[in-house]
This record gives sequence, structure tokens and C-alpha cells, in this order.
Amino acid sequence: MVEMYRFLFRPLWILFHVVVAAAIILMVNLGFWQLDRLDERQTFNRQVIERSQQAPLPLADVLDEIERGGVSTDEAEWLPVTVAGSFLPDQIVEFNQSQGGRAGENVLAALAVDDGTTVIVNRGFIPLGFEVPAAPATEVSVTGLIRMSEVRDRGGLTDSADGPVDEVRRIDIPFLAQQLPGDVAPVYVQLVSSEPSVTVGDPEPISRPELDSGPHLSYAIQWFIFSLAVAVGWVLAVRRSLATRRRALAAEQAVSPAAADERTAVGSG
Repeated sequence: MVEMYRFLFRPLWILFHVVVAAAIILMVNLGFWQLDRLDERQTFNRQVIERSQQAPLPLADVLDEIERGGVSTDEAEWLPVTVAGSFLPDQIVEFNQSQGGRAGENVLAALAVDDGTTVIVNRGFIPLGFEVPAAPATEVSVTGLIRMSEVRDRGGLTDSADGPVDEVRRIDIPFLAQQLPGDVAPVYVQLVSSEPSVTVGDPEPISRPELDSGPHLSYAIQWFIFSLAVAVGWVLAVRRSLATRRRALAAEQAVSPAAADERTAVGSG
């Protein structure tokens, strides 16, 4: 019986076992990775909901907490805040953006606050082909959500550092602070409403992120199914090889007695 399974230890079969094991391990890990991403997405959703539903706080109070170390910029993200000041005339557009299925740009303006702080405000989205609307010339009171400075993804392009810029790929606060006056806040504000109110000619406030679970659970299930399919395939391959060898052995044993009888008959003659 043991002899029947010796073929499993031949070099090609050992390679087959290794490939199958590696594939199963990889797929199982990918499945758990998708579950981790699902957990991260659900945590993100809870944080956005819990923080964005709080009553707005003065931005100065939140900045003081950040400076004292009582809260990090990450922990402050999505908190509603209010801040008042005057927009500087020069605006910057964050290009290659989309909203509502349309391509366009986000309009960034620097808000000068009476205490000397400069706050970058994402006024909202304009579709491609539209002129960038000028910032209000009067003092404004902005209500919005705290957002963190954006960083370049691995492999992403870098914005030009040659002098003041009017177009950027991301809202990189340290980068933009080089061309802004005053003490630039370490976070920016994503405008929700303002006083005077946003009008038809102004940028559209940025849409809230979609707070769904995404495809991560279905992807995880698919990876686990794939790993199970590979394991079943390995079992079927082994069983098929065993069946083939059993048939060959049975045929050999059936032929051997006949050959022996034939040799006996020839010897008697």
C-alpha cells in the first residue's frame, strides 16, 4: 500500500505540492488582507459619522489642542469647525478632481484670520471649462470640516517647486505654506457652508465620502473560495493519479498469471 503513494515524493510531484501550498497560503493571506481593509473602512466610516455630527467648534480651539498635543491632526480630521476672516485674492486650483461623475477642479483659497493665522479653505468643486469664481471680497464666516494635509502617494508626481504656483495635484499644506503669509494652520478646512451664503456662481461644496463597506468582503470570500478550489484540485489530482496507478497495477497482475501459464505450457511441450 505504501508503494502506491511513493510517486507523491518524486521531484515533479514535490514541485506541484509546493506550488499548491504557496498558492493556498497566498490566497488565504489575500483574503485576510481584504478583511483587514474592510475593518479599516468600517472604522473610517464610524469616525466620519461620529465626528462630523458633532457641534461645530471654533477652529482656533482645535488648533490650540493640536499645538498642545491634546489631539493629533489625524484625530481632529472630520470635526466640524467655524472660522472667520478675509480671503486672499490669489486662489489655487487642485486639478484632476471629480464629483458627481464630472471631471473638474477644486478651488483653494487662503483665509486670513484676525489672529494672524492663515487657513487654507477648499471652497469646492468646479467642472472643467468653468472659470474659477473669485473669492468673496468681504469678511466671511466659514463652517466646514477639518481635513489633513495630503501627501504624495508612492509613484505619484510631485508638484513644481519653482516659485508660487496656481495649480497643484494635492493639498500639501507645507508645500503651499511656502507661498502664503502668516502662520499657516497644519490642517485645511473643507467648506460646508459660509456667511455670506454660497451662491449659484460659487464652487459646489465637496461631497461627503461614500460611507459604504466597499467590495472588500466579497473579495475576501472570493479569495477563500479560490484557495479552497486549489486544495480540492490538489486532492482530485492525487486521487486521479492513484486511480490510474491502481488500474495499471491491476492490469499488470492480470497479465502476469497468463504469462506464467503460457511459459508452463511451453515447458511441458
